[in-house]
Amino acid sequence: MDAFFASVEQLDNPKLAGRPLIVGGNPKNRGVVAACSYEARKFGIHSAMAGARAFRLCPQAIFVRPRIERYREVSTHIMEIFRRHTNLVEPLSLDEAFLDISANHLSFSSAAQTAESIRSQIFQETGLTGSAGVSYNKFLAKTASDINKPDGLTIISQKQAKPFIASLAIGKFYGVGKVTEQKMHTLGIRTGQDLLRFDKKELLVLFGKAGAYFYEIARGIDNRPVQSRRIRKSIGTETTLQADILDLDLIREIIQNLAHKVEKGLHAREMGGHTVTLKVRYHDFTTITRSLSLSSPLYEAKEILQHTPYLLRSTEAGKRRIRLLGITISNLTTNFEKKPVQLHLPFKGKNNSQPSLQSGSGTE
Repeated sequence: MDAFFASVEQLDNPKLAGRPLIVGGNPKNRGVVAACSYEARKFGIHSAMAGARAFRLCPQAIFVRPRIERYREVSTHIMEIFRRHTNLVEPLSLDEAFLDISANHLSFSSAAQTAESIRSQIFQETGLTGSAGVSYNKFLAKTASDINKPDGLTIISQKQAKPFIASLAIGKFYGVGKVTEQKMHTLGIRTGQDLLRFDKKELLVLFGKAGAYFYEIARGIDNRPVQSRRIRKSIGTETTLQADILDLDLIREIIQNLAHKVEKGLHAREMGGHTVTLKVRYHDFTTITRSLSLSSPLYEAKEILQHTPYLLRSTEAGKRRIRLLGITISNLTTNFEKKPVQLHLPFKGKNNSQPSLQSGSGTE
């Protein structure tokens, strides 16, 4: 979809149409740009930018708070339109999905016809525009979908693929983020043609497992199927604080609130998890994680909070100012109905399993 959150806001409030619009938090309270209209993008504003910087770039921009439930409502309608054409729909987010239309329900003779039918129905039924990319694999279809935005359609045939990839800027490759792009630039890799100079072994050494992916997509190879059902790997939540904090009591209170939100997510999906992870981002944007894996799954906030003090002690909380906190439950189980219950005391037994502490760190 084209500037989805901002486009929904402009659709619901015609007074915002044609205006530089930013969907996000208050720029005076460390808000972040969640989305922005194309009118705002002309000023260099983009998603994930600090709201204060966006305001400096465009003081006349209008800021509105996100309405996630409204975006989900529209997204549900759009996904329903997708499924009129094929059952093989793999959502990437609220406003984007992969579709395998090898066999489409409406028996269109070409992929381009199918894509145009989808875009037309979305506009007729929601008033919103979307852009489509059509090709023979996920990488090329995704890349093509960004070529002629907004309201565009781009087709990359098998004959066109190699010259297209060769001339494509490396930052436009799906899966290449800012950090990887910078690393590639230092290696003299600025286009797909440059990437072809490296063999698979070299790329594996330079980029780890991602190296194999880069090797193949540079040659137009991407055999990943469209997965209509994606397995959820974790349930979590996080919060960016309005001010960097040192106060441990306040940190514990925030963690408690996060644990209750995670509990709601677990209960809504009737799931539990064996691994709890605490995420901490310090004032200098250094981000660390501390994880604890347990033999019995966690289902409730009180169970999660039994382990967060241990995780918190392994951070520098109270010594370094913190700007973000998060809690995630992973290694999920759907065995919700068989949740363990407290046995009557005294209970004689031996627990042979020991929790393991894992840590990770990075700079974002």
